[in-house]
Amino acid sequence: MRALYLLFLLPMTGCGYHGVGAASHIPVNVRTLAVPIFQSKVQAFRTETAFTQAVVRELNTRTQYRVLTASGDGTFTGSGTSADATLRGTILTETVAPLTYDASSGQTSSYLVTVTAQVELVAHDGTVLYRNDAFGWREQFQSTQDLSGFVEEDGAAVRRMAHDFSEALVSDMLESFQ
Repeated sequence: MRALYLLFLLPMTGCGYHGVGAASHIPVNVRTLAVPIFQSKVQAFRTETAFTQAVVRELNTRTQYRVLTASGDGTFTGSGTSADATLRGTILTETVAPLTYDASSGQTSSYLVTVTAQVELVAHDGTVLYRNDAFGWREQFQSTQDLSGFVEEDGAAVRRMAHDFSEALVSDMLESFQ
């Protein structure tokens, strides 16, 4: 009985640590990813471009995949080889909401920016390898004078948010279970 109990506990004794990408559930035959510029259903200026560039940077930094990016004419740089999979994204929503107020002036002192995206990684044969229809990201930013132009005009804030979004997205994509 004791031996049976130990045999049952043995698989649970692993440390749980693994290298980056080691827990990837993307098939090993996927070596090349095409990443077209994300689509956008919002009025914000260049958010989809910043988010696409950040995701490409993150994939290049954290994975061994060869990443093909879209050029202006819709073809991919490095063409001549087709991608094993394509990562497509659409920015669905982007909202800016007041979060905190300055007690002395009554003006907003920080904002909460929320972005929701639909992301899908599809293999060359049409198999969906990863899909998240509502990948959300929130970040707090300090005040600006013009709420309506906050995201559009604050390139540094958008780039910072895109970087954090891309880290979370690539982690989720590499390590989530189907």
